[in-house]
Amino acid sequence: MPGQQGPNAQPIIWQPSPNFGDRPADCAIDMLVLHYTGMPSGEAALARMCDPASQVSAHYMVEEDGCIYQLVTEAKRAWHAGRGQWRGCTDVNSRSIGIEIVNPGHEFGYRPFAVRQMDAVIALCKAILGRHTIPAHNIIAHSDMAPERKEDPGELFPWEQFAVEGIGLWPRIDASDHSPQNTAEIITPKDGLSGSQSPYHDDKVASAIAAEEQTSPQNAAALMDGIAANGNDNTQNGSEDCEALFDRLLLQFGYGPGDPVYNRIAFQRHWRPHCLDGRADAQSIAILKDLIDQCPPLS
Repeated sequence: MPGQQGPNAQPIIWQPSPNFGDRPADCAIDMLVLHYTGMPSGEAALARMCDPASQVSAHYMVEEDGCIYQLVTEAKRAWHAGRGQWRGCTDVNSRSIGIEIVNPGHEFGYRPFAVRQMDAVIALCKAILGRHTIPAHNIIAHSDMAPERKEDPGELFPWEQFAVEGIGLWPRIDASDHSPQNTAEIITPKDGLSGSQSPYHDDKVASAIAAEEQTSPQNAAALMDGIAANGNDNTQNGSEDCEALFDRLLLQFGYGPGDPVYNRIAFQRHWRPHCLDGRADAQSIAILKDLIDQCPPLS
């Protein structure tokens, strides 16, 4: 039943939505999907998720002031994830809990998430993880399971902070921006891959990473330091090899077999947010290999 997250938590406001169904019998809850609302206001988002005509909902919505609404009980299947997949699961709604986080999103003026809001989401996630066995690799962005359709909760979401709190994965190697200027270039497949390159887009070094059976975080960091020190030396064949490697590793990690550039950008949006260029650069590959090392094999 709706109520307190814990002995010192604020109450959760019960705001029932008609948009839910039963979970399949014997279906374990083992995924947590984080979204942003992507609407001009939290009030508008709440009204939409409670409108039977919309056929959308989530289990929870967290306002910018930290106020938490529960719309669907966790035992039921909310309609938040939609078409997509993660680690082979194509019915994410049946296995997941969905949290909508109030933010206008990229369409209406994307902005950093409020501190009180993030504190509330962290507390809520911890409470959910206390009730369900959800592995770190199954705590994902909406954009991870639907890269071609979704961008939320976006590159401003503090995934590293959440991982420090025990919520989700974060690379053990340095994922920060080492370039002289942090441009955070964002492209889409229709834009092509033109534009300034990350200092990590060095195909010879990325090929060296690909040649290793296992790359330790220390080795990966050393390779990336070498890129930053020596600059770029790109070859067409090397670039193709790196793209094939990156795309194969993304499938191994859990992304679906969709457009590979959308998959790359979704991955970077979550785990390398300072540069969303969709390129198979050495830093992205090293981060991805490290995250795969932290996960069980994909069955």
